[in-house]
Amino acid sequence: MTAILTPLPAAEVQARIKSGRARLVDIREPDEFAREHIPGVAHTPLSVFEDAHLGITPDQDVIFMCRSGMRTQANCVRLAARVEGEAFVLDGGLQGWKDAGLPTSVDKKAPLELMRQVQIIAGSLVVVGALLSWLVHPAWIALSAFVGAGLFMAGATGVCGMARMLMLAPWNRTRAA
Repeated sequence: MTAILTPLPAAEVQARIKSGRARLVDIREPDEFAREHIPGVAHTPLSVFEDAHLGITPDQDVIFMCRSGMRTQANCVRLAARVEGEAFVLDGGLQGWKDAGLPTSVDKKAPLELMRQVQIIAGSLVVVGALLSWLVHPAWIALSAFVGAGLFMAGATGVCGMARMLMLAPWNRTRAA
């Protein structure tokens, strides 16, 4: 077991996959994966990682990936613990793969990733609260403060109330296969 993941450039990852020497494991959550992913990648969300079957044969390299590579590196000990021998990370994640001009499967009909929706709405509410406090009445700054407090609590507890509400939105409900 190793506590670090060795970065590999996208072209090297593609070559290892094509030769059958490697298994690419995407650790992003289902909403992220549904929007865009690398064809043929194994999808094992980080939220259920310890309980999932990775489908790795002993003769294969294991290469983990996320959107940018940061989430993978932040969880390298956890990920590497599931692998015998050396484990790897796709350098730059999905974005690095796309930057190398390699193909992805995109579903533009899938909703934006949940955290992007939260960021868009939270940012919009902060701006609206600031503008209303300047243009209408200073008490509107409470809207910005409320959103800031919610973001603080989400970071401190790992539970985002806005994300939970957005999961109930009709566009975020799981579509029938």
